[in-house]
Amino acid sequence: MSRTVLITGATGTVSTALINALDGTEVDLRALVRDESRADGPRERGVEVFVGDLDDARSLPPAFEGVQDVWLLTPNGPRAPENNMNAVWAARQAGVERVVRLSVVGAAHDAPNRSGRLHALSDRETERCGMRWTVLRPHWFMQNLLNEVGDISGTGTFSLNMASARIGMIDVRDIAECAARVFLDDPDRHHGETYTLTGPRSLTFDEVAGQLSLALGRSVTYLPIGDDARRKTLLGHGVPNWIVDMLEEYAQAYASGWGDLTTETVADLLGHPPRDIADFVRDHAAAFTEEGIK
Repeated sequence: MSRTVLITGATGTVSTALINALDGTEVDLRALVRDESRADGPRERGVEVFVGDLDDARSLPPAFEGVQDVWLLTPNGPRAPENNMNAVWAARQAGVERVVRLSVVGAAHDAPNRSGRLHALSDRETERCGMRWTVLRPHWFMQNLLNEVGDISGTGTFSLNMASARIGMIDVRDIAECAARVFLDDPDRHHGETYTLTGPRSLTFDEVAGQLSLALGRSVTYLPIGDDARRKTLLGHGVPNWIVDMLEEYAQAYASGWGDLTTETVADLLGHPPRDIADFVRDHAAAFTEEGIK
């Protein structure tokens, strides 16, 4: 009998990659979206869509009914623990058997950033939820570099307040494939496990710029900037203050060496190494050109 997997955050980067990774497998996919106008993408993939909001517990029961597995991804924000609580409660009430939760690298009560501390609360709740559970804690996404395509295309530079940070960044596709592996395996196999997911090596942004230069056939340079300059840029793009503060905390932690770590977990789960930065920039080279951003 096939299992039904409910994908929360279904239109986001990681959940979209997970839908791709589970496409064509024996599971039935269901998506939870907050906005009906964004439901076309999952529906075009043959995914059953329910409209609901993790902010509103009353909107969730129909989406969870008849589901065996939940992919639990909460929006970044101060209400993240409440969102997790609402989802876990809806899952318990519906008789869900397993929750696979997307957390963050270094989630802990003493993490140097508010996101890590909030995720630690939700991780702990998930561990005590009474269902089978698995927590994935991925490192910095390589896909975050796509936020810099305008500058890279226009000026051949990109600016971050990361100083000379070295980070074990990971391709989102590997996160999704690890999550898919958990869902496709026997429900007991990964129960009670917390997996820290990283790329194959720890990189500086100078090294990232070097890989971009090779892939694009022209010079790309990383320009470190201060926190105030980065804050001004992000606020200018309409990023909410809470998110700007959170990103600044992460940047300060990474600049201090906090992100200089890798694990073998992706290779252990998938049977092959995670994608390298060279793979990422080659696969996304078109996005970093003027043609790719039009």
